[in-house]
Amino acid sequence: MSVAAPAPAASADPPSDPAVSPPRSRRWRAHLTLVVLALGLAVYVTSGLWRDPYRQVLSDNVGDQAWFEWLLGYGVYMLSHGADPYFTHLMNAPVGVNLAANTSITVYTVVFAPLTYLAGPQVTFVTILTLNLAVSAVAWYMFFLRWLAVRPFAAGLAGLFCGFAPGFVAHANGHLNWSAGWVAPFVLWRVMKLREEGRWLRNGLLLGLSLAIGFSIAPEGLFYVAIASAVFIGVWSLARPVRDEAKAAFRTVVKALGVAATIAGALLAYPLYMHFAGPQTFSGTGFNQRFFVEDLAAYLSFPSRSIAALLGLGTELGPNRTEETSFFGVPLILFMIVAFRILWTRAEPGRRATLRAVGVTGLVFLVFSWGPRLNWMDAELPLPLPYAALAHLPLFDSALPLRFALALVGVFGILLALLLDQLPRFPRNQKIALSASLALSLTLIFPLPVRVQQRSAEPAFIANGTWQQYVTDNGVLTALPFALNVHADGQRWQAYTMARGGAQFRIPDGYFLGPMKHGVQGRKEMGQIGAPPRATDWLFTRAALYGYVPRLTNADREQARADLAYWGVEAIFLADEITGSDHKILFREAVLTTAIQLFGQPERVDDVLLWRIRPGVDPVSR
Repeated sequence: MSVAAPAPAASADPPSDPAVSPPRSRRWRAHLTLVVLALGLAVYVTSGLWRDPYRQVLSDNVGDQAWFEWLLGYGVYMLSHGADPYFTHLMNAPVGVNLAANTSITVYTVVFAPLTYLAGPQVTFVTILTLNLAVSAVAWYMFFLRWLAVRPFAAGLAGLFCGFAPGFVAHANGHLNWSAGWVAPFVLWRVMKLREEGRWLRNGLLLGLSLAIGFSIAPEGLFYVAIASAVFIGVWSLARPVRDEAKAAFRTVVKALGVAATIAGALLAYPLYMHFAGPQTFSGTGFNQRFFVEDLAAYLSFPSRSIAALLGLGTELGPNRTEETSFFGVPLILFMIVAFRILWTRAEPGRRATLRAVGVTGLVFLVFSWGPRLNWMDAELPLPLPYAALAHLPLFDSALPLRFALALVGVFGILLALLLDQLPRFPRNQKIALSASLALSLTLIFPLPVRVQQRSAEPAFIANGTWQQYVTDNGVLTALPFALNVHADGQRWQAYTMARGGAQFRIPDGYFLGPMKHGVQGRKEMGQIGAPPRATDWLFTRAALYGYVPRLTNADREQARADLAYWGVEAIFLADEITGSDHKILFREAVLTTAIQLFGQPERVDDVLLWRIRPGVDPVSR
């Protein structure tokens, strides 16, 4: 999600020792070492899930893990049933969910479908999460090695920093899209190749394919890459030392971009239509853009999962632990300011053009991450910022401002790679001071493994297929409480049945993004988290989260009958164990008491309590 320098001679310093190229065997040893380190760190960060992927869940983001496990299960169902990859009726019955308007990670769901079928979405989820972190570090390493022409050590340390920066470790709490930090260097590599003379067709084709892949995994991240590329190229091209070089490459780049747009447009025509104009689309998101902003002080703070936090230096300035998108700490921020100054004073004019473009790009994303109003120490100040003018524009209205801070990871990675490459030539005292400062800065933000907690196992009622005796094929079945991000059991249990590729049931509700209202023609509704709540599902959410059980009346039962008829529910079940988020205990007895008041006494089937529902009949009267 950042940019790096193109590699022409006029715009970049030469390699540190251009006369000596390391032997091929030494280069491969460097590559292999980096891969092993990256994979080891990734397994370390996700180790809590690996210990028991079936019973452990990310405690800081139960809902998003359930969502991505659901998508992985849907990938098997999609391939085995020929289902639409961008719209489904299996969730949010009876109206369905627009998957294109959510994060559908289509490439992942298809590529990893065999693993999902054999081992379940739980194993596939932690596998992808681990590979995302490791491959991100490797991708940045290769990007720095090739386009900055730095030593392997400099590229390797900078790559590891980018792959395991605080913001991406935070997003490892459930986000298979945002933890895919490799998308940025993967796409940027193709962008920087556009200027090659005589290869505009090939490079345009490959960029178009890269854009299609990137969109299918992290569309919001791809949007940031596009902005970063435009800012960087625009600023770099206007610099006097490289202006003629930029003019010479202009026609080649334009032709390549035309090819890329054609290829990407053809591959993404349907998902883009579904995203912007398909059924169940919406405007904005279910998240407040004034809340999900980066606090200025957060850049100077340390993340909750870091060595600094163990020393009592962590803070809670993020909206949640998944969105700690900066949190570099004072030492690293100061180090990067000094690094930029040192690189600037030592750079040739062509390299200064690159540094200027990198600096401006970083500054733009820094300001964007602050959102519409400046925040300091958890307080919003009456100071409007440029993002206020962008917040209602298409695409910007669906972005969360604080995530723009992730682009600073790439900017810092570039500065780090360049400085480390030149460090051996610095005076001894300066070399020692910079090395010690960097070691302190990186040690303080060294990641801790993501937090996990126990989750309820899949009931035998679901695992053994007993549910099929009580629900017609593609009928509606719901667990209690109804699936939502803070109690997502019903959604992930449905995911496990989809992963088996056989008969399937639908569920009401679910954790997804959708419009606030259904059935409105001619205009888009604002987005929100989940389905528009009805009285009955809210009763169970309130009981599960707060233990609140009101004395229900016949009017409540009449409303329940109407709600069940709307959803088309055929059966309802309550498992012996239900899971909340962030180590919160759900009040199962309150859920049971509420259900008995509404539906009458249940029957015991396998390891669940079951209520059979006949459409149009008040269940409690049976």
